[in-house]
Amino acid sequence: MVDPSLLSAMLMPFWVSLKLAGVTTLCLLLLATPLAYWLARSSRYRFVSRFKVILLGVIAMPLVLPPTVIGFYLLLLMSPNSLIGQWLSAHNLAGLVFTFEGLVIGSIIYSLPFYVQPVYAQFLRIPKSVTEMAQLLEASRLRRFITIALPQARIGIILGSLISFAHTIGEFGVVLMIGGSISGETKVISIAIYEQVEALNYETAHLMAAVLVVTGMLMITLIASVSKSMQRS
Repeated sequence: MVDPSLLSAMLMPFWVSLKLAGVTTLCLLLLATPLAYWLARSSRYRFVSRFKVILLGVIAMPLVLPPTVIGFYLLLLMSPNSLIGQWLSAHNLAGLVFTFEGLVIGSIIYSLPFYVQPVYAQFLRIPKSVTEMAQLLEASRLRRFITIALPQARIGIILGSLISFAHTIGEFGVVLMIGGSISGETKVISIAIYEQVEALNYETAHLMAAVLVVTGMLMITLIASVSKSMQRS
């Protein structure tokens, strides 16, 4: 019979990780999809094109920087002494450090390149003839984006969502720096595994890690299937 306390210690961090991954992916869908579309569109102005190149480089920074570095600067940015912290305090709003909301903001920034890059690449693959025809048939940029660009980039959006979701579940350094280890609030599965290993509870750590491994294998299978569909298209 499984110890209820052990079961709770396993399931609660996994639920926090799933919730964090789901909210982060939803935010990326709503915020980063238009950003990727704007980055993929050609511009007649040279300075705008150069700015897009710089912005793409900034977005890609989490790919090369250690998670603890990103988490450290986000911690400073969200601290009560920062401009953001002072603004929240002045408006009687709760701070972001050691909260689930702070984890979401950190996860969005850390997972941004994993979502933007496949979606950006898919928007670039839209034939120029389709774009020109859309401009002739539909005057509204918003309607062109919704009715033409999004369906054309659906494979990249699905792929980016799956990668971002899987990447967020496995986060450690960023969430540890911003959220700490508050049970039911900020303690995700990776932090829970680390704490069990630190306490020499290897059996519990094995069970938690096995759940994460199975989840990772399922996500990799889905990502591989979508990638194959993208290559065929």
